[in-house]
Amino acid sequence: MKIGVIGFQGDVEEHINILKILSENGRNIEPLRVRNKDQLREVSAIIIPGGESTTIYKLIKEYGIYEDIVDSVKHGKPLMGTCAGIILASSKTNDTRVEGMGLLDIEIERNAYGRQGESFIDNVDIKDIGNYMAVFIRAPVIKSVNHGEIMAYQAGKPIMVRDGNVIGLTFHPELTDDTRVHEYFIRMIGGEGGTSSGTSEEKVTVK
Repeated sequence: MKIGVIGFQGDVEEHINILKILSENGRNIEPLRVRNKDQLREVSAIIIPGGESTTIYKLIKEYGIYEDIVDSVKHGKPLMGTCAGIILASSKTNDTRVEGMGLLDIEIERNAYGRQGESFIDNVDIKDIGNYMAVFIRAPVIKSVNHGEIMAYQAGKPIMVRDGNVIGLTFHPELTDDTRVHEYFIRMIGGEGGTSSGTSEEKVTVK
């Protein structure tokens, strides 16, 4: 089973390395850096990594795979977006330079946690995963969740949302040695995804 990491900019290799570790530990997966339509068609699931959302957006548009990603996910292909990835997956980015894909019905504010020097790590509780040391680097804030299930909070703010075959995180699971978020995503590909269906409706607005 191939898992594609959108491979233009950001933490691409970090996601690929986590997937390689899982493969070496017996998971039947093969990571693939995706930069064109043919590669996108090969994969069973998609990861949009953390990085610079405006740059990733510009390049997936330039290489003509923006609409293909949206169509693939709407037809059931699982997607995980981390940091910049959740911005791209959202329905409202609050940034005229980045058109959200509308795959998560959430509103995002990019870089709302502050600059690079204000990055931090915090222990959070993730539904179906447990305690997790989450890395926040120039992280976006989820301002509102119109549909989906909030799986984790940090300081009262949603930081992880799932809706069906899509999960979005404001933090960077690829920057730790903890593989549980990626394992959860792999279970989603097989239709498992832990005990969470990700289909319950929960509306939250953060002030």
